[in-house]
Amino acid sequence: MNTFLQQIEQWDIHFILWVHRHHTAWADALMTAASETWTWLPLYLLLLWQLWKRRSTGLLWYLVAIALVVFLADQFTSSFMKPFFERLRPCHDAALKPYLLLPDGCGGRFGFASSHAANTFGIATFFVLLWQKQSRWIHALWGWASLVAFSRVYLGKHYLSDIVVGALVGALAACAVFYGLSVFLKKRHTTHAS
Repeated sequence: MNTFLQQIEQWDIHFILWVHRHHTAWADALMTAASETWTWLPLYLLLLWQLWKRRSTGLLWYLVAIALVVFLADQFTSSFMKPFFERLRPCHDAALKPYLLLPDGCGGRFGFASSHAANTFGIATFFVLLWQKQSRWIHALWGWASLVAFSRVYLGKHYLSDIVVGALVGALAACAVFYGLSVFLKKRHTTHAS
C-alpha cells in the first residue's frame, strides 16, 4: 500500500475513534434513526409532491431519472466497489471493533464505498441541479445527505473515506443523469415543436 493510501487509512482510523469516544445515548438514537430509509419517507414524499407541482409536464421522465440516479449510485457502490475493493467495515475489523460502540449492529462485510452516501448525495445533487434557480432552500438537502452519511461513521459501519467516495459517486451519477435528461427533453421539445 502506498504512503498516500496509508495516510488516508490512518486519518480514517483516527476520525472514527474520535467519533466513537463521543457517543451519547441521545445521539445513538438520533444516528440510528438518521440511517434508516423509512425515517426520511416524509422528505421523499415532499420532494415528489413538489416535483409534481412544478413539473407536471414530463413528470414521468423526472421520476425515471431519479430512479436511475439511485440505481446507478447504489449498484456501482454495492455491486462493483464493495466486492472489488473488499475493504472491511470498521465494525468487522477485529483490531478496531473493541473500541467501537455499535448501537445498530454491524451489517454487511465490506464498506467501500458507502451506498447510503451515494444514494443520498445522488438525490440531493439531482434536486439541487433541478431547483437551484427557483429555491435557495433546496441546498438544505446537502445537510440532510451529510447527516445520513455521518450517521454511518457514527454507527461504525463506514470510515470517512467510504462516505466521501460514496458521496462523489452519487453526485457524479446525478450530474450525468440530470444533464442527459436535459439534453433528451430539449431534443424532444424541439422535435414536437417542429
